[in-house]
Amino acid sequence: MTETNRERQMPLCCPVVELRQYTLHPGQRDVLIDLFDREFVETQEAAGMRIIGQFRDLDHPDRFVWLRGFRDMTSRAKALTDFYGGPVWKTHREAANETMIDSDNVLLLRPARPTSGFSLENLKRPPVGSDEAPTSLIVATIYYFASPVAPDFINFFERTLRPVAASLGATICACFVTENSENTFPALPVRAGENVFVWFSTFPDLVAYDNYVAALSQSEQWRGEISTALTRCLKRTPEVLKLSPTTRSQLRG
Repeated sequence: MTETNRERQMPLCCPVVELRQYTLHPGQRDVLIDLFDREFVETQEAAGMRIIGQFRDLDHPDRFVWLRGFRDMTSRAKALTDFYGGPVWKTHREAANETMIDSDNVLLLRPARPTSGFSLENLKRPPVGSDEAPTSLIVATIYYFASPVAPDFINFFERTLRPVAASLGATICACFVTENSENTFPALPVRAGENVFVWFSTFPDLVAYDNYVAALSQSEQWRGEISTALTRCLKRTPEVLKLSPTTRSQLRG
């Protein structure tokens, strides 16, 4: 069986994904994570969404990053209405909001190809009360474009960039582009006017990631053909998020 055929047979989550980056008051990240992992995982999923993963940003001690998914934009509106109008959020929203400075840094995404979403089928979420934090690392790389991402760039990523990154140690688990549909739940803003390509890779630990970065710097193809293509295509420097999964994150590498 080819890799492409294997991917097509794996159940994928989700056709619509939010990448949410929250800026928190100093010292409040673990407070929010404890609350989130205890109260906001199963309860959001009961409302019809999927909590894909939640993370500490290793480069920003006051940033909490999380991913949630939806079947489509219509069901997104209903799920968010049901959750934010329901008893769990009403009970805990004051405590959650007190940790936050800004929660509007949100990218609305869709899989770049039908087979390029997250596959969570074999990833088990630890139960409430678990205290064994994973050592793995999730890296989100965000490429910014002046216009919607063209099929030519997606082909370049799949045929050229992905194989090189994989050969140097990255396990690429998903890639997305901007979902340009109207925000179906305007009470929660999303970043309008962005054109992004976001790819997620996993590493066993921070040492493995550092070794990967060192290998990139030595790769003639990465420093040459790939860097040249990215410089030509992108409107700004890529954004790289080094994300450490929380104890209850389902996406954990």
